[in-house]
Amino acid sequence: MAQCVMSVHEFIQDSFVPMIAVLCSGEAERVTRKNNLNFVELLRPFCRLTSEGHLRDPNNQLQTVKNLRICVSNVVTSPSPSASLGSSQNRHLSEVVFSCQPQEAAQATALRTGDYHLNLNVTTPWFEAYRENFLQSMPASDHEFLNHYLACLLVVSSTEAIPVEQFLKLSQEQHKIQHSGEYTNPKWFIPNTLKYYVLLHDMNEGDEQRAEMVYEDMKQRYGPQGCYLLKINSRASSPEEEEQIPDPWSQYLHKQNLRNQVSSLLLNLLTCLDTHPLQLDTDSCTASLLTLSPVDADGKKSTGDTDSLAAAAGNHGTCLTLNDHDRIRQFIQEFTFRGLLPHIEKNIRQLNDQLVSRKGLSRSLFTATKKFFGGGKVPEKSVNEPKSTYGLQYPPEAPELQIRKMADLCFLVQHYELAYSCYHTAKKDFLSDQAMLYAAGALEMAAVSAFLQAGASRPYPSHYMDTAIQTYRDVCKNMMLAERCALLSAEILKSQAKYSEAATLLIKMTSEDSDLRSALLLEQAAHCFINMRNPMVRKFAFHMILAGHRFSKAGQRRHALRCYSQAMQVYKDRGWSLAEDHINFTIGRQSFTLGQPENALQAFRQILINDSQQTATQQAAFLREYLYVVKSVLGENESCLPHLPLPHIHSSATRVYFGHERRLAEGEKQAATHVSLDQEYDQDLSVLWCQLEEQLAASANRGILPSNFQPTQCCLNSQTNNLHHPLAVIAEPIIVEVTFRNPLKVSLLLSNLSLLWKFSTGTPLGGKESTSEQIAEEMITNEDNSAGEVSILTKPRQQTLDSMIIRGRQDLKIQGPRLNLTKEDKMQVRYGTDRRLEPIITPPMPLMEVFFLQFPTALLCGEIRKAYVEFCNVSAVALCGLRVASTHPDFFTFGSQSTAPFTPPSPRSAENCSAYVTFPNPLQPGSMSSETLVSAPACSQPSGVTEIPIHGSTLQPGQSVQLPLWLRGPDQEGVHEINFLFYYENTEKGLKISHRVLRHTVFICASRSLSVQASACRSSASPLHSLDDKGSGGTLVFIDVENVNASESGVREFHIVQVSSSSQHWRLHKYINPCNNYDCRLGSRERAKLCFKAMRCKPHEGSDSAKEYTFADLNLGNEQIMSSSTPCGDFFFRCRQSSVLEQGNSTPRNSRSQGSGHTDNTASDITAIAKKCNELDLSIIVIWKAYVVEDNKQLILEGQLHVALQTIGKEASSLIPKEETQEMMLLRFKSELPPPVILPYPELSQLIRTNLCYPETFTHHFVKESLCLVPVTLTLSNCSLVQIDVVIDLRHKSSSSESLEVHTSFAWVGQTQYKLQLGCQEMVRLTLQACFFRAGVYNLNTPLVFAKPAEHSTLCESSQQTASPALIIINNACPLLS
Repeated sequence: MAQCVMSVHEFIQDSFVPMIAVLCSGEAERVTRKNNLNFVELLRPFCRLTSEGHLRDPNNQLQTVKNLRICVSNVVTSPSPSASLGSSQNRHLSEVVFSCQPQEAAQATALRTGDYHLNLNVTTPWFEAYRENFLQSMPASDHEFLNHYLACLLVVSSTEAIPVEQFLKLSQEQHKIQHSGEYTNPKWFIPNTLKYYVLLHDMNEGDEQRAEMVYEDMKQRYGPQGCYLLKINSRASSPEEEEQIPDPWSQYLHKQNLRNQVSSLLLNLLTCLDTHPLQLDTDSCTASLLTLSPVDADGKKSTGDTDSLAAAAGNHGTCLTLNDHDRIRQFIQEFTFRGLLPHIEKNIRQLNDQLVSRKGLSRSLFTATKKFFGGGKVPEKSVNEPKSTYGLQYPPEAPELQIRKMADLCFLVQHYELAYSCYHTAKKDFLSDQAMLYAAGALEMAAVSAFLQAGASRPYPSHYMDTAIQTYRDVCKNMMLAERCALLSAEILKSQAKYSEAATLLIKMTSEDSDLRSALLLEQAAHCFINMRNPMVRKFAFHMILAGHRFSKAGQRRHALRCYSQAMQVYKDRGWSLAEDHINFTIGRQSFTLGQPENALQAFRQILINDSQQTATQQAAFLREYLYVVKSVLGENESCLPHLPLPHIHSSATRVYFGHERRLAEGEKQAATHVSLDQEYDQDLSVLWCQLEEQLAASANRGILPSNFQPTQCCLNSQTNNLHHPLAVIAEPIIVEVTFRNPLKVSLLLSNLSLLWKFSTGTPLGGKESTSEQIAEEMITNEDNSAGEVSILTKPRQQTLDSMIIRGRQDLKIQGPRLNLTKEDKMQVRYGTDRRLEPIITPPMPLMEVFFLQFPTALLCGEIRKAYVEFCNVSAVALCGLRVASTHPDFFTFGSQSTAPFTPPSPRSAENCSAYVTFPNPLQPGSMSSETLVSAPACSQPSGVTEIPIHGSTLQPGQSVQLPLWLRGPDQEGVHEINFLFYYENTEKGLKISHRVLRHTVFICASRSLSVQASACRSSASPLHSLDDKGSGGTLVFIDVENVNASESGVREFHIVQVSSSSQHWRLHKYINPCNNYDCRLGSRERAKLCFKAMRCKPHEGSDSAKEYTFADLNLGNEQIMSSSTPCGDFFFRCRQSSVLEQGNSTPRNSRSQGSGHTDNTASDITAIAKKCNELDLSIIVIWKAYVVEDNKQLILEGQLHVALQTIGKEASSLIPKEETQEMMLLRFKSELPPPVILPYPELSQLIRTNLCYPETFTHHFVKESLCLVPVTLTLSNCSLVQIDVVIDLRHKSSSSESLEVHTSFAWVGQTQYKLQLGCQEMVRLTLQACFFRAGVYNLNTPLVFAKPAEHSTLCESSQQTASPALIIINNACPLLS
């Protein structure tokens, strides 16, 4: 149960109080009426005693009476009570509940249990008011004496002529009412009722001395304990002139006023319940709302109770002072302590003496005596009563009733122990006589007395209460007594925290005979469930729904709405869709009837917003209810647009597109793809576009990214950065794409959709609202549970099957992303800002469109194709600073000035539509390459940005320009996504939008063409034959070309037309072909091997060798292609730029040193020396032609492949190797082995190049001379750029397998060890002598050469790599002797 203001002990004590009757003379009523009160109402605020009373029990023990309250009421003679409340009493209780509404300003108590967060009303004052009035309105019955009158106050005014005669008349009237037998009501406790005489004296009218004389006479007649002089009205009725006196009567009489005011309103509510509140008839839903017109909750009723003067206008107690209040309080205390309590004590002693005197007789004799003397029970049954023992009645003199009477007297004066003993004794007698009504009453009060005993070890006998309730309800058919018993028991169980038993008891008391009672008890049962140790939240909600239903049937719509609203907190967002629909529908109806249209709209909105599981017919009914409420609320006010719940708008999925939609392709022209609403957002791709734009912005700003740079976002969505206001250009459209969904199974018809927008000029405060014109004329039908997109913000009309149309709006409220950066953000739920719908309008900007002509979709790897690109300025503003950046800068080129041809293209190249610059140059055997010196263009710098060469660098409004665009197929096969970002600026600077960009994405399918592998090695020829190269001897370059093209591609064969080189230090010198076959044609899977000789470039005077490249061309056909011109040279530099960028990205990861110190520095120096020694840096360009048969026509395709030779002895390939997955390494749990001994560095083995010069054959006459001496010249060449210390050891004997095959029995004579120092690229010749002992074939390559840098003397010397065996044939002049 809910929390109550009073404790359970206070509640029970106030429920059973001594009843005092009042009989007043007419003059006394006139005196009290000056205060707008009758005498009973005058005493009511003072009926609770503030001091303790005392009396002695039959054992002469002093008993204390605390906090005693008496009930004073007028004597009313009414018909005999029935077992149920009458219609007037039911109406009175309904008025009480209706007048006690929950205060709107009262704060609800938050309850958190599990994952439920509820706001509940902890107290239920309407239930307490109902309970109080129900107990007060219970009529007196014969089986108990608790509400029988114990005393009667006879009140006479002192202004009477003879007050004593008035007292005599009132005393006779009381005696007549009690003893004449004409009146069945009221009931009197004992025959000798206490009569207390009160003389009422008006201080403003009467004579005080006369009143004192009359009072003295009264004391002589009735005794000083039986009378009292009460003086009131000490002042005139003009309180405004004096101090304000408190009004203690208002709290008692205000409730009565409210009940009188709402009585007529309640009758209207009861008559307007035409339909069942749970009925959802689809055919009459709208009609039912038509009948449920809003009720004026402030209606008032002017008629009042005839017995009460409280309804009269004015204040109460206007003639009373604070001293008068004290006199009234003193009067009540004197009456109770000197009159009432002694009277009760005397009667308890008399009843106890009677019972004690009878205890000596046996039970059988006592019963026989009662029957013999006529003291037996007399069954008195009415015609309507069933023939059962509950109708059995005892005469007033019956001993059982005397015990019950004594028990009631003890209970009223708080002597609960003696009361329980008497109730228990009476219970046994009643049960033995089968007087069930009397037995039930005794059981009820015995249980209550046992509970109220202070410090008693006896537990509360709840089974007594259960038996009493069952007897009242089932046997006696008295629901009123059963309800009282249930209210008492439930309150006691609640105080003992037995909420489950209390809830079960309250639920059992619900029935169909009283909707109000059932509603209140169900609500209290719900509170029991929520107040349990483990709250049963769902049971609470379910019983609140039942209570709301019964409240609705009882006409208590406000209470019904409250119950449904509290239950909604449990069912909301829990997946109970059908329950939610029912609750929201009921809340909507009740709110609409109570004149709360906003709450009704909110409830009906929830039905339409949630994903309903109802049938289509039911959903249509809900929709009609909602539309009717909206229409009734709006009325004729068409300018007010309500917020509509349908269709659902996914606000976060709203996309905003700034600018014109791009034109489609025109004929052969292919428009740039740019950004459109059809494209899905890709986060990785967005980052890529942002990086390209940063490169372009930095390039336009001298390599520095502007501080106020913001990436361009043409299309905003939930994944883009929406923290800043987007920038829109004046006179350019803004397209808003809205995603909506219809959750119902009923079609919605939307028409006249318009975009609502607000434009602010200057400051945000100086704005004005405007509405755009109608956008969509046609109806858009959204079928059931489907989704769609429209590119406007909606202001729809909803049209249902019966053509009920309303106008409304839906606002886009976009919530930003969840913040999760700081600790506060993680602890709380915070969202960032989203400004995608708040653009800033900027001045006009240029707008460019780009078209492509003859742009291919498939290319061979390395294929060169010429296309065209057209730039159009479609705005009214000139543009400049046109640039482009791409993810594949080596894929295209516009040409450059540095690679412009020195010779105009030949007519033949134009006839063959060749992309290269060619001129006739038939190949001659032994011909040398042609050289061209070219400066590195700006595109070769690692920026990735290309300036587009348009005339004047400016494109005027409406102007178009078309430029050639050379394309080269990617080196790796597969489908490649290539992105272009075009950048342009306004000629006017300082605008909010500094630049604009245009995106374009193409997909190129690359198929395999040729595979080129190249390697270089030093020539082993004698330096004497290479004097033109300063003794370096030259380098041989071997190129393997293989046709790896698939046969199904249609390529018949490839023709290698030219091999070119480009380097700053090296060049291809001539073509070496042993077979003298200069024609290189490759069919499918054929391979060719080419050999070239490379030489170092000669330094050019006045040139910067660090920025100039030497192009050397060796054509293998009749035409020579200028590799330094566009497009060959451009693609070379672009490919080189891409490789530089890739190396720059990978170098920081690979260049981490594993140690520190002098050893690491020395090792790096040696590595650099060796690397410089073997460095080549020679790029090979292989130009080819492919013959393709397509549609019975032969096409000639051209292309070029690049191979970069960086190091001598290391092979390079044109194909990009596939990344191999790294093998998993086993974990090592043992300690590592000790570091190995530092061996000589292998890089030092190529510092010195050696060459032996000797005669191939030598004839010697061994007969004449046994020793043969042969001169041998050893040439040493320093291949590095530092000084080298060389040690030559001739004592070494080769033990290799190759040298064992020939004779080794010879010796070097003369000096056998040399120590030399060779300068940078210095060459030294040493003359040696070899001594042979006999004829044969000998290997002279036995000298061991050690070398080390001169600066690193502490390092071990490294043995130089030996060349192939140097064989010499020694012939004998006399072969017979050999």
